[in-house]
Amino acid sequence: MAKFGKWIGGGLGWAVGGPIGALLGYAIGSMIDKNVDVKGGDFPRREYQSTPNDFGASLLVLVAAVMKADGKVLKAELAYVKQFFNKQFGSEKTKQHMLMLRELLKKDIPLQDVCFQIKTYTTYPARLQLMHLLFGVAAVDNDVHDAEIQVIQQIASYLGIRQADYTSIKAMFFKEVDGDYKILEVSKNATDEEVKKAYRKMAVKYHPDKVSHMGEEYKVSAKQKFQKMKDAYDNIKKKRGMK
Repeated sequence: MAKFGKWIGGGLGWAVGGPIGALLGYAIGSMIDKNVDVKGGDFPRREYQSTPNDFGASLLVLVAAVMKADGKVLKAELAYVKQFFNKQFGSEKTKQHMLMLRELLKKDIPLQDVCFQIKTYTTYPARLQLMHLLFGVAAVDNDVHDAEIQVIQQIASYLGIRQADYTSIKAMFFKEVDGDYKILEVSKNATDEEVKKAYRKMAVKYHPDKVSHMGEEYKVSAKQKFQKMKDAYDNIKKKRGMK
């Protein structure tokens, strides 16, 4: 008998949660077709109906797009994602997330549609946090493929991320010429006062309280981003002898 779980799941997912819901519904349907026990007994399908502003679902889909960009999925990448979701959602939910991620890795991701949905329902600080997490996945194995960067850049464009913000977050993960200045979104030729002003502006933009509503693990990640920004400022001050 033909198995139609993935198609039914995808159709219902689109109805309740747009393109992201469709992808997750397809993943759930695929697992049902394979008779995968996704909860250790009874998978609560109704709990996994994605809502338009489901940040966790958004992250899961975008992570899949980045991980598959270079044509290979590494254990280090899976471990990084698993650790993050485990801290955010707990071990039981993480099992579901990881099973769904494995299914999403087999499917083409309509990035533009997905990103349009995310852009519509999330705040700009939340989208910046998404970018930070995606770069974390790409950088975890210390061997970043150009294809991964291209996908992240494409995601940034679709999400409406300003180029300066994209460059700033990228510089937090990859060493670049004048990287500290890029993190602060200021020119190397800026005056000391301009550097201080840029730092104050970035401190407000990247303050962890901006994403406090998203959960503790997102706030922890935001603190890491804030610390990298502060480290960049301290490096510049040291090089210039600023007080």
